[in-house]
Amino acid sequence: MTTFPFAPGLFDGQVALVTGGGTGIGLATARRLAALGAKVAIASRKQPNLDAGLASLGEVTKSENLFAMTCDTREVTQVEALVDAVLAKFGRIDVLINNAGGQFPTAAENLTAKGWEAVIRNNLNGTWFMTHAVATRAMIPQKRGRIVNVIAQMWRGFPGMVHTGAARAGVDNMTKTLAVEWARHGIRVNALAPGFIKSSGTDQYPSEIVAVAIKASPVKRGGTPDEVARLCVFLASDQLDFVTGETWYIDGGQKLWGDVFQIPDEA
Repeated sequence: MTTFPFAPGLFDGQVALVTGGGTGIGLATARRLAALGAKVAIASRKQPNLDAGLASLGEVTKSENLFAMTCDTREVTQVEALVDAVLAKFGRIDVLINNAGGQFPTAAENLTAKGWEAVIRNNLNGTWFMTHAVATRAMIPQKRGRIVNVIAQMWRGFPGMVHTGAARAGVDNMTKTLAVEWARHGIRVNALAPGFIKSSGTDQYPSEIVAVAIKASPVKRGGTPDEVARLCVFLASDQLDFVTGETWYIDGGQKLWGDVFQIPDEA
C-alpha cells in the first residue's frame, strides 16, 4: 500500500460494511478502512472472493476485526440477514460502501430484456435494498452514518452501457435525495464515479473495448482500484462532514474530454 494522508486510527471505534468487498475496488477500500482502524465486514455473492478478501485483509488487521458473509444484494431477505449479522458481530454500522454491481458491454439494440433487468436489479435495486436496510437498522437509530455509493462516469451518457448508465444515474439521484432526507439523522450520503478502472471486472472486457475506454481519457490510462479506494475512504471519513449529496468523479479527466466513450461497431 502506498502512503495515505490520513492519520492512523482515523476510523477507530467505527464499523464499515463493504459490498463487493472481496475483489477490486471493494477490497482495496476495505483494506484502507481496516488499516485506519475500522472493523470491517465484507460481502460478496461468491465465497471464494470472500476467502481471498479475508486473507488480504488479514495482512492489515486482526481477524477479530473482520467479518465476511455471502450476500446477493438483489435479494432483500439476504440483505437484511447480512445487516443483522454484522450488527450481531460488531453492534453498529458507521460506514456503508455500496460497491457491489456488475454489467457487460453491449450495443443498445442487442440488449435483451433479461440483460436489462439483470443489470438494473444489480446496480440500482441492490444498492437501494442495502442502503435502506443499513439506514433503518443501524444508522438512523444511532443518529450517525456515512454512505458512499460507487457508481460510474456516465455524465454525458454511457454508450455501450445503456443498462448500467440508467441504473447508475438512478443511484446518483438517490444519493442526492437521501442526503437531504437523512441529514437530520446525522447521515451523509455521497457517490463516487470512476472512469475506466483496471480491475478484475474490466479484465473480462474485450481488448477493443479497453483500448477505446483508455483513449477516451485525457491521461490515456486506466485507473487502479487503490486510487479509487483513497477517494472512497476520504468520502467515508469525518474529514468531509460538511459535504453530502455530491458525486465525485475519478476518471482521469474523461468527464471534461471531447471524446465520448463509444463501443466498436462489431461489439
